[in-house]
Amino acid sequence: MYGFCYYFRGANCMQFKFQNIYEISCKAAHQYTLQLRWSLRLPIITFSLLFSLFFFFPFMSFASLFVSKLTKHTLQPRNLRPMSNTTTTSTSATKRPVVVFGPSGTGKSTLLKRLFSDYPATFGFSISNTTRNPRAGETPGKDYHFLTRPEFLAAIDRNEFIEHAEFSGNMYGTTVQAVKDVADAGKVCILDIDVQGVKSVKETNLGARFVFIAPPSREELEARLRGRGTDDEKSILKRLEAARGELEYGDSPGACDIKIVNDDVDAAYKKLVDFIFSE
Repeated sequence: MYGFCYYFRGANCMQFKFQNIYEISCKAAHQYTLQLRWSLRLPIITFSLLFSLFFFFPFMSFASLFVSKLTKHTLQPRNLRPMSNTTTTSTSATKRPVVVFGPSGTGKSTLLKRLFSDYPATFGFSISNTTRNPRAGETPGKDYHFLTRPEFLAAIDRNEFIEHAEFSGNMYGTTVQAVKDVADAGKVCILDIDVQGVKSVKETNLGARFVFIAPPSREELEARLRGRGTDDEKSILKRLEAARGELEYGDSPGACDIKIVNDDVDAAYKKLVDFIFSE
């Protein structure tokens, strides 16, 4: 009996001792953990601040910008262009007018008629106004607008012309409306004007390109003018006199973007087409 009691008390002592050791160990571990937490708190706070400053906030800003652009892109209607009253103007600005000039008798009309025949949807002819009489085969409103001198002078007073000049006793001019009509049709405007008109167009903001059509020689030019059979001797002499000045101007530096000598119609036409479509 006493032995049993002794054993029981001994077991209780051992259990008590082990329990005390466990509690002391837990308290020590808890105290160490608290000290460790306090020692790590400052580096953790420092790391958090640096991370927010260099990574988190820039990332959020970039993400916000990306989402806003993506939302704007996805919500914007596609394949649609806003309607505007300036559509015609912007279209015509991308298609620079082409000014073709040269002495009478160099074959400008022949080259241009062929150009319009081959590319009817691309080019539009700026119909000029003139006070001269129609020639055989010319149609009013298609080849020229034929006006009387008083009508022409009245149009000048109304500032209707981009350029106008008097040549061999007749007045010629290109109106603003004539160029606008071509641009409204979405075509490249072709201007067939003389040297005085070329100088006037150069002073505008049309951004035109200039093509000078020249004859093989002055002798050949005279032969062509006489071979027409449409002008009297006085008119031919006036045209030859005017041609002298036009040839000198066409050969001067900066007068044109390209000079085409029309000694062969097919070769001259190819050069004209290549130049126009080079841009």
